[in-house]
Amino acid sequence: MTTFASDTDTLTRDALTVLQPGFTGTTAPDWLLRRLGEGLASVGLFGRNIASPEQLAALTAQLRAEREDVLVAIDEEGGDVTRLEVRTGSSFPGNHALGAVDDVELTREVARELGRRLAACGVNLNWAPSADVNSNPGNPVIGVRSFGADPGLVARHTAAYVEGLQSAGVAACTKHFPGHGDTAVDSHHALPRIDVDPAVLGDRDLAPFRAAITAGSRAVMSAHILVPALDPDRPATLSPRILTDLLRGELGYDGLIVTDGMEMQAIAATYGIERGSVLAIAAGADAICVGGGLADDETVRRLRDALVDAVRSGELAEERLADAARRVRALARWTAQAAPTEPGPATDIGLTAARRALKVTGAAGYTPLTEAPYVAAFTPVANIAVGDETPWGVAAELAALLPGTDTGTFSGDSGGGQGASDRPGTSDRPGGSGGSGEEVGRRALAAAGSRRIVAVVRDEHRHPWMAAALDTVLTARPDTIVVEMGVPQAPARGALHIATHGAARVCGRAAAEIIAGA
Repeated sequence: MTTFASDTDTLTRDALTVLQPGFTGTTAPDWLLRRLGEGLASVGLFGRNIASPEQLAALTAQLRAEREDVLVAIDEEGGDVTRLEVRTGSSFPGNHALGAVDDVELTREVARELGRRLAACGVNLNWAPSADVNSNPGNPVIGVRSFGADPGLVARHTAAYVEGLQSAGVAACTKHFPGHGDTAVDSHHALPRIDVDPAVLGDRDLAPFRAAITAGSRAVMSAHILVPALDPDRPATLSPRILTDLLRGELGYDGLIVTDGMEMQAIAATYGIERGSVLAIAAGADAICVGGGLADDETVRRLRDALVDAVRSGELAEERLADAARRVRALARWTAQAAPTEPGPATDIGLTAARRALKVTGAAGYTPLTEAPYVAAFTPVANIAVGDETPWGVAAELAALLPGTDTGTFSGDSGGGQGASDRPGTSDRPGGSGGSGEEVGRRALAAAGSRRIVAVVRDEHRHPWMAAALDTVLTARPDTIVVEMGVPQAPARGALHIATHGAARVCGRAAAEIIAGA
């Protein structure tokens, strides 16, 4: 069959339209602006692209000067996963904190306020919320990104989040379909497998997605997970059974299907990003997210050419690619027509939510601190979704209330990560890394000296060295205050135990207020 020039132009434009690439820098590079003129319809933003709200607004204006209806996407879950406030920590608690409060109106209002701030900066597509049911407490990548372990709770808060975010004119992208909560492997590193029967999947993992679809979620993100009960051969992102038969057919979803990052090892190391992208579009995905680790024009060219070549060889139906591009353009039209939102008055809704999410054990006999403590941050390796550049903890917040607060970062043999004292305002004396939990605990005790200890942990139940370090500290210093900033699965202990249900900056602030009696 002869391919005419106009057909080739349309095919190439459609192939560009379905891509959602990232880039480096805080201004748009020339190659990206050129691609927008050629048909690229979406751009993904990450922490590396953002210095301030004003700079972000200027960046999105630069993109729209080239293409007025461009989709500007971001991974802004609030809580531990923030790009808007990547260098300071989020002003909003994450899903787990909102689920702990279990007030759907609060969740709706938090999402609405977050959406207002994104819209004010020119962002119109948010890769959020996470609708994963955190049924596996050992999950290394979801955890506090989930509203909780109860499907009904996760479903009602997912719907509220979608409604709140989209009321601000920002499209929600509910993730990670068909549910990433029962995994023990991080798909950034390898391909997870979920071995449960279809009835469990239907009742547990799919319930929040049904709620999101009913709430009108404009986009859904696929997961790079293998679910043999649904498809024994292909991960969800590449599975027609899961994306077309289940999501489109059985669940009746008609919005945009976006893939998780194709450079993640679950796909890149098994299929490669070019072949993976072709298979994803063929399976029913409409937009290819790539750019977390690959962010250049060469990647865009390779993926565009792979899609065009697949159509020409007959591996990918031209109608399927055209349908995917049509759905991308339809979402762009929705965002362009969404009612503009005013920033509104300043609000402390994030801090209010963080305060309400606290679970405090031992408060009855507790006397607030009046002297500066030593904050020992027992720090695990940060997962890639959260990133290691976002500070977390209580040290900076305590230093604002109790000047002179000192802190150190400690980690065991499983490795280090981002310290809890990397914001200005604290005296940071590195505690060191490596060794057994007992050795870590002894280092913390030596660093603290005679000062009152505030021990900060994150998912203590997942890190044996961390639990052993805390045992060592509490044995020697039973007056130690413990702050758990991950999933509070381990028993509460210490003279005072505070579970924040997340490590956002406002969660640290709320905990510091309790410790200092503020």
